Amino acid sequence: MTDLEAALRKTVRGEVGFDVTSRALTTMDASNYRRVPLGVVAPRDADDVAAVLEVCRAHGVPVVARGGGTSIAGQATGTGVVLDFTRHMNRLVRLDPQARTAVVQPGLVLDRLQEAAAPHGLRFGPDPSTHSRCTLGGMIGNNSCGSHSVAWGTTADSVRELTVLTARGRRLRLGQEWAGAPEGLRELVDGDLARLRTGFPDLPRRISGYALDALLPERGADVARSFCGSEGTLGVLTEALVRLVEAPRARALAVLGYADEAGAAQAAAGLLPLGPLTVEGMAADLVPVSAAALLPRGGAWLFVETGGESEAEARARADAVVRAADVVDALVVTDPAGQRALWRIREDASGTATRMPDGTEAWPGWEDCAVPPARLGAYLRDFRGLLTAHDLRGTPYGHFGDGCIHVRVDFDLLTDAGIARFRRFSEELADLVVAHGGSLSGEHGDGQARAELLPRMYGQETVALFERAKSVWDPDDLLNPGMLVRPAPLDANLRFSVLPREPVDVAFGYPSDGGDFSAAVRRCVGVAKCRTTSVSGSGVMCPSFRATGDEEHSTRGRARLLHEMLAGELVTDGWRSTEVRDALDLCLSCKGCRSDCPVEVDMATYKAEFLHHHYAGRRRPAAHYAMGWLPVWLRWAARARVAPVVNALASVRPLAAVAKRLGGIAGEREVPRLAGETFSRWWRGRRPVAGGSGELVVLWPDTFTEHLSPSVGRAAVRVLEAAGLRVVLPPTLRGRAVIGDGTSKPAASLLTARRGRVCCGLTYVSTGQLDRARAVMRRTLDLVAPVLETSAPVVVLEPSCAAALRTDLPELLHDDPRAARLAARVLTFAEALERHAPDWTPPAVDRPATGQTHCHQHAVLGDAADRRLREAAGLTGELSGGCCGLAGNFGFEKGHYEVSAACAEDQLLPAVREAPDGAVVLADGFSCRTQLEQLGGVRGRHLAEVLAEALEGK
Repeated sequence: MTDLEAALRKTVRGEVGFDVTSRALTTMDASNYRRVPLGVVAPRDADDVAAVLEVCRAHGVPVVARGGGTSIAGQATGTGVVLDFTRHMNRLVRLDPQARTAVVQPGLVLDRLQEAAAPHGLRFGPDPSTHSRCTLGGMIGNNSCGSHSVAWGTTADSVRELTVLTARGRRLRLGQEWAGAPEGLRELVDGDLARLRTGFPDLPRRISGYALDALLPERGADVARSFCGSEGTLGVLTEALVRLVEAPRARALAVLGYADEAGAAQAAAGLLPLGPLTVEGMAADLVPVSAAALLPRGGAWLFVETGGESEAEARARADAVVRAADVVDALVVTDPAGQRALWRIREDASGTATRMPDGTEAWPGWEDCAVPPARLGAYLRDFRGLLTAHDLRGTPYGHFGDGCIHVRVDFDLLTDAGIARFRRFSEELADLVVAHGGSLSGEHGDGQARAELLPRMYGQETVALFERAKSVWDPDDLLNPGMLVRPAPLDANLRFSVLPREPVDVAFGYPSDGGDFSAAVRRCVGVAKCRTTSVSGSGVMCPSFRATGDEEHSTRGRARLLHEMLAGELVTDGWRSTEVRDALDLCLSCKGCRSDCPVEVDMATYKAEFLHHHYAGRRRPAAHYAMGWLPVWLRWAARARVAPVVNALASVRPLAAVAKRLGGIAGEREVPRLAGETFSRWWRGRRPVAGGSGELVVLWPDTFTEHLSPSVGRAAVRVLEAAGLRVVLPPTLRGRAVIGDGTSKPAASLLTARRGRVCCGLTYVSTGQLDRARAVMRRTLDLVAPVLETSAPVVVLEPSCAAALRTDLPELLHDDPRAARLAARVLTFAEALERHAPDWTPPAVDRPATGQTHCHQHAVLGDAADRRLREAAGLTGELSGGCCGLAGNFGFEKGHYEVSAACAEDQLLPAVREAPDGAVVLADGFSCRTQLEQLGGVRGRHLAEVLAEALEGK
């Protein structure tokens, strides 16, 4: 233990982390930069902060304040001690509806403040797209804005008073009329009044530099306002009194379509006199294909929100906006759910923009320049020209009504030549912004990305004044050094410089990343959508973070550790790293990040890859053998016909306890009962349905349906045949087994041998036994070769198995063309009915439904067909999002029970408890049904079972 660490542990009551994991999690924010800190402290209160400052000052170690870590200019990273305010100093201290104010701690997430203010008809005005995870302290540090700044301004406009600690331990309460000003600040201002009155651009989004002009006497000598945007370089915020605004009772969203972004940019300023709440812009290349249908025609759009006392008033104002705009097409939405869906497209742009349409990586650095709104169209034309001159690409979007543009550019930050071009472009763009009367930063601060270029905007004399102000507040240069004044070079400390230049030898193909595991890990840019504490709609990501609240168990945290593992500087033992293993241990492999993360980080695949290497040549945990090889054990039990014996033994608690302990299974879990008759055995003994003239479909007998829930398979056969489809099972004999073409062979002749069983390999993949998974998958491809010679679809009832066949199979066997062919054939139960029996009408169930969309279905397969099938059957209501928490083997493994139960309590169990009487509990996944039974005492059913029951009742 170092002297610094010992001194902090002695004086600080909060957590002190000098371990590898704590440091690795804070090496980066959402910028291009990386710095390795000495340690991380989570202070419990202001006294802890004061103690940290005293110890660090004595040791000459810098201090960096950090909130949600979503800064994109590098100001939330440092080489000294990082203060993490999100763990303890995250409270809403007081809310006063009459005064319309709130007292907050710096680690409070913005959405928590909004939720508390909403019942009073109030809200905090600024709302960055990261509102679900950014903190008030970070917003004050950066003077953040958000989409509603045209109505409610920047964070500085909403700050009344700030309580801060200086680097030398003075506690100040900052406000107007010099309240809380440190000694020497007033003298500095009085000595340079002329410069402060003339040297600052007059535009709504001028965030760059220190706001020293707020200290002018005619502006109220507002010390609190001048502190906003100082990026933690002047003092450490411990509490803030902020102003709230009245929220409109109703809102409408007008989406205006234009031919291109230039047309949208030119139109934005003209809409401001109509008093909109937002004027946001984005172009078509940032819109996912799945979301394009929600938007009106056009190549670029303005999102213009209006408010009113009633829906009619808000709608009327939105209609007025449409009439005033010269548009290609327009859409006005008053439905809150519809508005949320549209806003999600815009908010996800910060992640979507990190990939160009062709998959090329793009990076921040020039994310938020701002120019006067009337000059935005001209600026964008010049900006495009500059990109072309440097052979770069980028897609602008952002706060068009304020002249603030976000853009991520396809900089090459991996080679010396690319980095040199990054510097040249940055210097020329800074000059371009200044020529248009703009600010280098219009929202996210200067950090390391732009501070070096501030003399181009302000001139050397004003920057020298900034340095003097910094010295007044922090004479020892203890707080976040290298930011704003005396900055580090903009091309130093780039986070990619430490990554290996040669591709890493891996098992998966990583087709979206050119087969490069480093590129896959680089996908995480730190926007931290995975750190949200509540799920909206059908979202899933990230259940383990919501259960623990620890960065280590977020998708971003795990990606950071993998980054450091590849870098080899902090995490030094590569694939054998225990730090990475432990962080991945609570990853449920739900695949939620594959769809919910704006840049589609796929942590389930990364986890499987890591486990494959970590345990190569070594003994694995018992659960990997017990549950990873589950298909083998179940097949043996079925062949020996010992299911009744196994079930009887499992019901004897002492015997079950021993078996669970040996198998690495959580003692709290009940062992699921084996079916007395497997699905395949039932199939062989059934009487074939004659006379079917519909299309041939191959029903996949997955391990769970085959051995644990054959009732689901029987129900699916009943429904598929009722819909006129001819159902067959895959061959079980290697070679050229005939499967029928719909005319020459009857469906019942297909299953004639038992020399092999198809298997998706899911349990081997989830436990990282990838060599075994590939062997199982190749055997499966051999078995289904006759299927691939037909046009028959493959219907998979278990969502996790369907997802494995769609994604894991072609990504693991990327060298076998049969894998992609089989993946393309896979359909869910609902998709099969919709595509191959489109004229069939399902039986009327006419009951409310509750339950949960399977996380793998949400992330990989999609549930649109299921929604339509439920609607056609009269099953009303929405299924919850999130993950059930059992997640295959995860919830059964020893040490996971508490997190598994917490995940179930997040969405699934409350939804079932709150369901109306008589509701059908839908759960297509075996894990979901097991979790419902074991934790909720409720029987969940597959949609096929519900429909089959309704058919029997006809």
